[in-house]
Amino acid sequence: MMPRMLTVTFLGTAGSLPTPERNPSAVLINREGDLILFDCGEGTQRQMMRGKTGMMNLDYIFLTHLHADHILGIPGLLETMAFQGRREPVTIAGPVRTAEAVEHFDRLCYYSRKFPTRVLELEAGDVVRMEGYEVEAVRTAHSVPSLGYCLREDTRPGRFLRDKAVALGVPSGPAFGRLQRGETVEVEGRIVRSQEVMGPPRPGRKVVYTGDSRPTPEIEEASSGADLLIHDGSLDDGMADWAIETMHSTAGEAALLAKRAGARRLVLTHISSRYSDDVSTLLADAWRYFPQALVAEDLMKIDLKLRDR
Repeated sequence: MMPRMLTVTFLGTAGSLPTPERNPSAVLINREGDLILFDCGEGTQRQMMRGKTGMMNLDYIFLTHLHADHILGIPGLLETMAFQGRREPVTIAGPVRTAEAVEHFDRLCYYSRKFPTRVLELEAGDVVRMEGYEVEAVRTAHSVPSLGYCLREDTRPGRFLRDKAVALGVPSGPAFGRLQRGETVEVEGRIVRSQEVMGPPRPGRKVVYTGDSRPTPEIEEASSGADLLIHDGSLDDGMADWAIETMHSTAGEAALLAKRAGARRLVLTHISSRYSDDVSTLLADAWRYFPQALVAEDLMKIDLKLRDR
């Protein structure tokens, strides 16, 4: 059986001011063909074309907050999908006033689209369920109402212990499948239970995306053991005062949070235009605490593999 795919594509990694190398904020997750978009900065649909990610399987757009650099790509993306024949609804989820923002887009922009948009206004702790995974809204701290998001896959059953099943007299064939599905089987008048021949449950993957935010205890808690933490890393540690004033994070602050949370990987994004030519200062600050840290680049892809523990 092929491993289940989960690919993260960084469509836009700029701070508030885009640069020739960095588009405004947008992160796309492809989970087994399901596309989930987090933020939708200007030109996101073109970045999807450049990255060859596809867009017609996109059902959810999660917005961290309503600053222009995180939402102005929505009208163009919806219109592009309409031109390509989209008919299925798209859900746009975000903090308070998301419905108002989407309504303004509908009034100001002519759409040829023949599909509806559904709006969800979320609060921290709200969960949106999909098949096999969920997205939870996480409290963040920015200059306007904001949320981060934790995509969390369901726990998977343990591995089937074939040798143990054979030792218990279970014949190969349909009985193996029944045990793997959690059922019991009868072997020569004796009951064999699934838990006798299955290894311990295995974790699903977890991805946390903060959007623009100061570090918060809630982000740290959500990031516990995360396969990937995508954190605001707008500024270097020498600009900590400015980070506090503008409600962003420094690279070192994000890395320290990742270390405390036990995250497996950290990617810094929302990179200030002052680092357009050189991100070495950001990396140096992050690596002091978290050597696995990376600075995101536009169209960078990360594949997250399943793990047994």
